[in-house]
Amino acid sequence: MRLPLGTGTVDVSLPDCEVRTVGRPGGTAVDPAVAAREALDDPHGPALSELVAPDDDVTVVVTDVTRATPDGTLIDAMVERLPVGRDRLSILVGLGLHRPMTDAELHEGLGEYADLATNHDPEATVEVGRVRGVGDDSVAVRVHPLVADADRVLSTGLVEPHQYAGFSGGAKTVAIGAGDDSLIGYTHGPDVLADPGVRLGRIDDNPFRGTVDRAGDAVGLDFCLNVTKGPGGILDASAGRPREVVADLAATARAALSVSMDGADTYDAVVGGVGAPKDATLYQTTRAATYLCLGDHDPVRPGGRVVLPARLQEGAGQGAGERRFYDRLRSASDAQSLYESMRSGYDPGAQRAFVVARALRDADVYVTNSEHPAVVEECLMRAADRVEDAVDPGSRVLVVPDALNTLLVEG
Repeated sequence: MRLPLGTGTVDVSLPDCEVRTVGRPGGTAVDPAVAAREALDDPHGPALSELVAPDDDVTVVVTDVTRATPDGTLIDAMVERLPVGRDRLSILVGLGLHRPMTDAELHEGLGEYADLATNHDPEATVEVGRVRGVGDDSVAVRVHPLVADADRVLSTGLVEPHQYAGFSGGAKTVAIGAGDDSLIGYTHGPDVLADPGVRLGRIDDNPFRGTVDRAGDAVGLDFCLNVTKGPGGILDASAGRPREVVADLAATARAALSVSMDGADTYDAVVGGVGAPKDATLYQTTRAATYLCLGDHDPVRPGGRVVLPARLQEGAGQGAGERRFYDRLRSASDAQSLYESMRSGYDPGAQRAFVVARALRDADVYVTNSEHPAVVEECLMRAADRVEDAVDPGSRVLVVPDALNTLLVEG
C-alpha cells in the first residue's frame, strides 16, 4: 500500500498481518476557481458588491500554512467583485498561536497578493467586545488592529473535520486566527473541551463552535468564502454568512468523508495517513491520532496502537502553541497523570497535549519515517523508522489512508 508522507508517499507492506483498508472518502473534485466564483455569485445573504462600499477599508483574514486552503485563488475571486482598490485592501494571515509564515510561503499561498499580507501577532490585539461562553461565562474577544479597525471584515477558510469545532472554517478563521490568549485560551480550555458536545464532526449544540460563532459576530465578520476538500482535491465552495457557509460545506464534507464501521470491530493497530501540510510538525500530526481515537467510532482496541508516518521537518512546531504542547508532553511522566494535572487548566496551545494525553491513556502512538524521532520519544510517543517496524506480526490492522479527512462513524 502507499501512504502520504510530506508532499510525496511511502510504500508500506504488512504481509504477516490481517489488513483492512477503509475505502477512500468520496466526493468529486472541482476547479477551486470556478467553484469560488459560482459561490460568490450565489451567496448566503447579500453579495460582496452590496456589502462593501468604494471608500471602505477592507481586511481579509486568510488561513496559514497549516491549512491546505487555496487562499490566493479565493482572494482573486473576491477581488474581482470588490469595489475597492488595492490601497484599501489588507490581508491578515490568521496564525492564532502558530508561527509566522515566511516570505516564500506567503508568495506561494497568495501569489500577487502576498505584498498585502501581514502575519498576525497575538501580542498586539485590541478588544472588540465580550461574548457568552459556556453557561454564564463571559469571555473577551480581542483581535488584530487590522481586523478591529476595518470597515468590512472578510475571510477565507477550509471547512474540514475538526476535533473541537466539529468542522473548521467560518468565524474560526477570524475569531481564533486573528485572536489572542483570551478567546483561544477559553475555547481550548478543559471546561470547554470536556463538554460532551465538543466532538469531531459536530457543529450543532457544540459549545466550542457556538462561542466562536458569537465571537465572529462581535468582530463584525461580514462575509466569508470557504471551501471543503477530499483526498482528490477541493469538493465545493460556499460564500456569505459564516454560519450558513459552515453548515453548507459541513454537509458536503460529512457525506463525502464518512465511513460506516461496525461498533464492535476493533484493531490491534490503526495506520493513519497524514501528509503535507499537517505532517510538518508533531503538533499537527497528532491530530490524526486524536481524530481516530476520539471520534464517533474508536477503531483501536484498548492497549492497541496508532501508527502515523510523518516527516516532522519542523519537529514539534515553532509557534507559541506548539512550544507549549511540546513542553507539557516532554515534562510528563505518563499520559494519565498529565491528563489529570491538565484538567485544572493550561496555557493556550497546550490543549493539543491535553487531548493527546486523553488518547494515550488507551492507546500507544507511533510516529514513523520522521526527521525528528527524538522529539517523538520525548513526548510520550514512540518513534520507528518504518510503519512495518511499528506493527507486530500477526496484528489485525486497519489502514486509514487519509486520517484527517475520514470520519469513522457507527453504522
